Amino acid sequence: MSDLESEVEMDLNADLGEGFGRWALTDDQALLSVVTSANVACGFHAGDPATMRRVCEGAVARGVRIGAQVSYRDLAGFGRRAMDVPRAELADELTYQIGALEVFARAAGAAGVAYVKPHGALYNRAVRDEDQAAAVVDAVTAFARAFGRELPVLGLPGSALLRRAATAGLPTVAEAFADRAYTPEGTLVPRTEPGAVLHDPDAVVAQALAVAVAGEAATVTGAKVAVTADSLCLHGDTPGAAALAIRVRSALEAAGVTIEAFA
Repeated sequence: MSDLESEVEMDLNADLGEGFGRWALTDDQALLSVVTSANVACGFHAGDPATMRRVCEGAVARGVRIGAQVSYRDLAGFGRRAMDVPRAELADELTYQIGALEVFARAAGAAGVAYVKPHGALYNRAVRDEDQAAAVVDAVTAFARAFGRELPVLGLPGSALLRRAATAGLPTVAEAFADRAYTPEGTLVPRTEPGAVLHDPDAVVAQALAVAVAGEAATVTGAKVAVTADSLCLHGDTPGAAALAIRVRSALEAAGVTIEAFA
């Protein structure tokens, strides 16, 4: 094991609470035993009050940090359809979602919501769309005014979202993906294109190791692209997600990567 490997730290996050009523998509309890940060659906793309409560209680029981995964108001499309929502209206809807999760997080015994991460179409839109990125930052700053603390914002390195968050004085966390394909520009391949999601478990593990240890990922062209990350996302809505998450974590730890929540 090299000195470089022994100094690497990585947060593991997963999207949780992605169900509604009797419908459940993610194996929340199994994933909570693997990850260090939980991106909890806040009701607009998935999630309902009872689900939010259960995930928060499970996260507190396992020492996992609770993050608000905010979205467009798009239950039917699982938050993956791009929408043109005016900045002020979108900021209000995102503030609403963060505030709702704050109550459940505190009721479960946590100090409150620990960070914010956009979901789906909003996440991808905020990479380049200054207006939509600004709406996310507006919501987080509104939360700061109401509760007296600034929440870190998770996003893609180089995105308009992280740049605007940093300009607003908010902490930022660069995120990478173990199971998503990258473009040569370092952005995610749209889900509408073939090969956007990595389904081969070996490929997912290999990409997680490459990101954490070498700071790079393979692109759809076969070339490598530099990827900076403090947090690695493991999607919870893919078949066998919990077993795959265990494999990824085990491989990272075997490579000398310390798994812990981002600072």
